[in-house]
Amino acid sequence: MTATEIINAMMEKDAFSQWMHLERLEESAGSCTLQMKVAPSMCNGFGVAHGGTLYSFADSCVAFAVNALGEVAVSVETSISHLLPAKPGDVLTCTSNEERVSARMAVYTATITNEANQKVALFKGVYFRTGKSW
Repeated sequence: MTATEIINAMMEKDAFSQWMHLERLEESAGSCTLQMKVAPSMCNGFGVAHGGTLYSFADSCVAFAVNALGEVAVSVETSISHLLPAKPGDVLTCTSNEERVSARMAVYTATITNEANQKVALFKGVYFRTGKSW
């Protein structure tokens, strides 16, 4: 399967990514860039994007990238650092970065930026590569 076919298959079953209205900008084996607009329903009581929304945005971006290598991969450990608030109406971009891939493990980072190209959040994930082909 191609990277696009793999991501299509993942998106088809991923109700949460669909709910976020993720737009796929670029994708290839091991790489993905997504965009989304912060909706009011994604915000917390302070009127800014809920941390879980930003986490999920980055988590989806990296999951698509690492699985697009052609092998089913699942997260082992992930974390996020929030740098700036995102508000309703903000258009955010998330870009995955492959740090290291081995036969069984993959380490990825992702950067979420706003329309002013300011870093909003930094994400890191470690993924187990199952050995099962898509």
